Amino acid sequence: MDIGNRIKEMRIALNLTQEELADRVGLSKGFISQLEHNSTSPSISTLEDILTCLGVSLAEFFAEKEEQQIVFKKEDHFMKEDCELKNIIRWVVPTAQKCMMEPVCLILEPGGSTQKDLPHEGEEFGYVIKGTASVHHGNQTFTAGKGEAFYFTSEKTHYLSSAGGAVILWVSAPPSF
Repeated sequence: MDIGNRIKEMRIALNLTQEELADRVGLSKGFISQLEHNSTSPSISTLEDILTCLGVSLAEFFAEKEEQQIVFKKEDHFMKEDCELKNIIRWVVPTAQKCMMEPVCLILEPGGSTQKDLPHEGEEFGYVIKGTASVHHGNQTFTAGKGEAFYFTSEKTHYLSSAGGAVILWVSAPPSF
């Protein structure tokens, strides 16, 4: 692990200069510079002081970063079929519930709909890939066809339905599926 570079990245992420970090820790700017260039090594005590100022523990600092999956193939998807509502929800990013948004592929069979979602904080975005969908938001209903998108805040009861069937890319933030 490149300790010096990691400290530099964390310092820059917090918009701190070398001098500001040095002042907070009680060290010289020159020492911080040498540390970031791996010209010197700190004692454990000094490293703990630096990391405290950067807002991380020793354990967090030395924890290996988990490789982030960027591309999700069809075999990574998770699917749920609701026979009663005549829909299939395919989580295209299966780990998205840990994230700020949750994209799914929604397949509405003819006469299908989603469950009514009660008002909550958040936003919903959808893009109709195939077919036509009715977007129910509060007391209003809107129609979105192939190649069209919809967006709304989630403060009203909302759901989707389709008389003839539709395939929709639907993104919810925060996750609510």
